Amino acid sequence: MNPHLKKVTAAGLLVSLGIIFGDIGTSPLYVFNAIISTREITEELVYGGISCVFWTLTLQTTFKYIILTLQADNKGEGGIFSLYALVWRYRHWLYFPAIVGAGTLLADGIITPPISVASAIEGLNGVHGLEDTIVAGNNLTVGIVIGIISLLFFFQQFGTRVVGGAFGPIMLLWFSTIMFWGIRSIVHYPDILAAFNPYYAIHLLIHYPQGFWLLGAVFLCTTGAEALYSDLGHCGKKNIQVSWIFVKTALIANYFGQAAWLLHSGKTHLDGLNPFYQIMPHWFLLPGIAIATLATIIASQALISGSFTLISEAVSMNFWPRITIKYPTNIRGQIYIPSINWLLWGGCVGMMLYFRESGKMEAAYGFSITVAMLMTTMLMYYYLKFVKKWAAWLIFIILLVFLTVEVSFFIANVAKIKQRWMFLIFEVALVFIMYIWYKARKITNRFLQFENINPFVPALTELSNNTLETKYATHLVYLTKANNKRAIEKRVLESILTKRPKRADVYWFLHIERTDEPYTMEYQVEEIEHDKMIRVEFRLGFRVQPRIHLFLKKVMEEMVEHHELNVAANDNEIALNKHNISGDIRYVIIQRFLSVENEFSVKEGFILNSYFAISKVAQSDKKAFGLDWSDTDVEKIPLVLAPVQHIPLKRTVHHS
Repeated sequence: MNPHLKKVTAAGLLVSLGIIFGDIGTSPLYVFNAIISTREITEELVYGGISCVFWTLTLQTTFKYIILTLQADNKGEGGIFSLYALVWRYRHWLYFPAIVGAGTLLADGIITPPISVASAIEGLNGVHGLEDTIVAGNNLTVGIVIGIISLLFFFQQFGTRVVGGAFGPIMLLWFSTIMFWGIRSIVHYPDILAAFNPYYAIHLLIHYPQGFWLLGAVFLCTTGAEALYSDLGHCGKKNIQVSWIFVKTALIANYFGQAAWLLHSGKTHLDGLNPFYQIMPHWFLLPGIAIATLATIIASQALISGSFTLISEAVSMNFWPRITIKYPTNIRGQIYIPSINWLLWGGCVGMMLYFRESGKMEAAYGFSITVAMLMTTMLMYYYLKFVKKWAAWLIFIILLVFLTVEVSFFIANVAKIKQRWMFLIFEVALVFIMYIWYKARKITNRFLQFENINPFVPALTELSNNTLETKYATHLVYLTKANNKRAIEKRVLESILTKRPKRADVYWFLHIERTDEPYTMEYQVEEIEHDKMIRVEFRLGFRVQPRIHLFLKKVMEEMVEHHELNVAANDNEIALNKHNISGDIRYVIIQRFLSVENEFSVKEGFILNSYFAISKVAQSDKKAFGLDWSDTDVEKIPLVLAPVQHIPLKRTVHHS
């Protein structure tokens, strides 16, 4: 993380408003709509509802995320994979809450844009002359929302450098606007301030008919808290914590302002009105809708960028197939993943066409984030226990509070889903891919055979010096998974010495170690045999894209510069030196395919067959490791994990 992010600055606070709080900051658009819905407007409902909102923001967002979870920063980075990187060594099964949390957070990326933008656009039905035109769920409204979302996804490929600078000022305008109109409404009806008393929240949940089930709607006020933690690295913990004081004040002011209007509007039902827009004077309605639409677009942008980061981390931690990752700008951490971009776009359009209006998306929205929060709570338990080493009784109390709140929200959201369960297919598919990729790699890695390279050094040296053998390359490079510096895969040795002897001046064995830190870029060199066999250990952070071809050339340059590497000119080749690195670098990728000569258990067979099916559409190792296409060969070898033991083949005698 940049050093300036460790201290509170005006720029850091402004960036926090633009990047961190977009999702949670636009929730006033739909929270009270969801709480009241078609119910009769009563003091019990309004006082209890706003009290629940205040204490949810205090317990979940302020205490759990702003105060506690932001402590779990991984070298300044946040998010569920950063948290997993801190605790995975303590329990082997913690990969499961990590991938479930990641899957539901990605699902949040297909729900936030349509629900937020739709809530803003539906406000137009309060403008005189548009009441019958802009109706929630009609084709025109759906079309406008899909058009805005489609443009948003289209511009992802160009990066957000141009418009990114405007995010902070726009969100500052947004929070100032909602705070102003909220306070104005409270001044007219200050009696609503009594709802700070938690008595009203408890009374609503216990005594109001179906009061407990209102938690599904109340939960929407804290849906952006998980994304807030994921974006920790963009702004720094202190900037987020300080700016939250302003953001929470604005949110509470607006929520209480809406509640005050509800109590003194004289209405018994909402009848399609949105309390968020009703506290604004009619002359400000169009500017208010414009500001709200911009705010929801910024909130959606933050979720999309967060999804790219999440998938990038998943790839580097072997939870997701390798895919194309692009860098549209020079800004650190800003990435663009085409396949995920269009997958999210398809999901957003599908959600909009399926639900058609914001009110019907609320249960799906709440369900996804509740699951993500539960998974974070589970990982936080191990962080507090093993990393922070807090007292067991204190962890128990904290866990009890969070689990009570989150399980209650989860039950209330599940009950609201009813027949609208189709969106779960997207979440299940994401978690399924992560699970299969992780488990299959664990299975196949068990069957990797490693050899001590020392006994093979003479044979490799002899092959390298054998001028009668056609030279395969000057520099022959293999990637190895061997953690031991003196070990090498048996299949690599077979590739060099037996399949078709590959003579080279220098054999390079590259090993990539993924660190728990996000942006580490280091390497170590060990000469197994001087100027003949060299092992390079790259230590790369989990947010660094491996570009092995460029990295290796850099290593060669520095070794020549320090007189550690010298290949004499021969065969009309120019010597390797500081200013002229030989272009004759050849990579060999050994690719496995599932042999038919296997007899698996049903579970392992399903996992491995699914893994190799997914592999066919994944990015090739050449692109994934940043290798030069023209200088890379792929060797395919069969993978036999469980050979068939008994073949019921019977020979018969032919009778003429």
